[in-house]
Amino acid sequence: MRAAHTRGLPGLLVALMLAALAVVWLPAPGAHAATDVSTVAAALRKGPVYVDPAASGQLSASEADALAAKIKKADKPVFVAVLPADFPTRNLFQNLRTDTGITGLYAVRLGDRFDARADSAVMSRSAVQNLVTSVQGVSDANTQLNAFTDRALANIRGAAPASWGGTSNDGGVSAGALIAIGAVAVLGGAGAYTVVRRNRRRQEAEQQAALERLRVVVDEDITAFGEELDRLDFHPAEAGADDAMRADYERALDAYEQAKSYMGEARRPEDVRPVTQALEEGRFSLAVLAARREGRPVPERRAPCFFDPRHGPSVADATWTPAGGAPREVPVCKADWIRLGDGEEPAVREVETDGGRRPYWDAGAAYGPWAGGYFGGGLLPGLLVGTVLGSVMASPGYGAAYGTGYGDFGGGYDGGDVSGADFDSGDFGGGFGDGGGGGDFGGGF
Repeated sequence: MRAAHTRGLPGLLVALMLAALAVVWLPAPGAHAATDVSTVAAALRKGPVYVDPAASGQLSASEADALAAKIKKADKPVFVAVLPADFPTRNLFQNLRTDTGITGLYAVRLGDRFDARADSAVMSRSAVQNLVTSVQGVSDANTQLNAFTDRALANIRGAAPASWGGTSNDGGVSAGALIAIGAVAVLGGAGAYTVVRRNRRRQEAEQQAALERLRVVVDEDITAFGEELDRLDFHPAEAGADDAMRADYERALDAYEQAKSYMGEARRPEDVRPVTQALEEGRFSLAVLAARREGRPVPERRAPCFFDPRHGPSVADATWTPAGGAPREVPVCKADWIRLGDGEEPAVREVETDGGRRPYWDAGAAYGPWAGGYFGGGLLPGLLVGTVLGSVMASPGYGAAYGTGYGDFGGGYDGGDVSGADFDSGDFGGGFGDGGGGGDFGGGF
């Protein structure tokens, strides 16, 4: 009995291996009708190309298989869906990306219309727009999709999702070959998994090191703001205090507590951004309170002092030229405005670096979230041109490694990673035909 059982093991192993490979080597999906986005997303999680049965006249099964095989062979996260012209278009890209849950480039042929969106970790918005424009006038679906895919595969970052399995095969492979290929795939998969884990651990270690360096600077900021509150000597019940003053004071206290809470919960460098946002809000509230107590007009809302946000809200813009850079207008506090007017150097915020103390704008990418919270993404590019931090933020690597916006380290997802709904919705916005240039999910397909 035992011998018979032993002799049956090879057959069982073959059957198990064939079953596993059958799951991995799925043909390009498209055998069932898409009734909603979730159906399309489920198909794209299994393979790179989906053709709705109602749109099968645009792209044949063999053409879809060939396109899917090309994408799989390139090992890139490119998703292609061919849908009928009357498919619902409201928030189509946003919902498709959310439901699929995989970082990548998404192209949709809808009737005779075509558009695409991508996570900025794999391709910039301008690159997507250029690719879409280059094939916009092609009427034949197979020609258009292949041209778009060929150009996209040339510069897209990341790898194909693991859920696609291996490269497709049309059949004619012996059981022995399947077993051998399966064994190699298992070994290769294990090796790839090891590399991914190693890269992920390295990235996490780098982020933790950046966070700890930031923690010192942010704790100094929080302490400085707490000392300002202590020196304020304001009592809500004091003579002359009104409801507006008390509201300003409460906002400042709330900002202080929020900053401490946010920093206590920070786990990644980008978590620092709401901390400095809260501190900026608190300092402006103190400036408003001081004006009310002194009978002065309430100040306009301005960015904090560029040279050191601890100086409080700026009072004017002044011309400043960094070493080796071009002149630009920066927001400055009254004290630094006077210093610059007298030909003196401003009081610059310096931080520790491997090369000693340096101005924060020359301290590297880790200070992006810190500066982003104080100044906001829209203001930073012009302020930081010609500085180390500005150069890092302007590089493609910053967008891929540290997020899509100034001061945002991002979630650390690469092309092909499963991120679920954790992605920048702005990457998938805009109206149809602009490749996402509109940046507004309120627009349609």
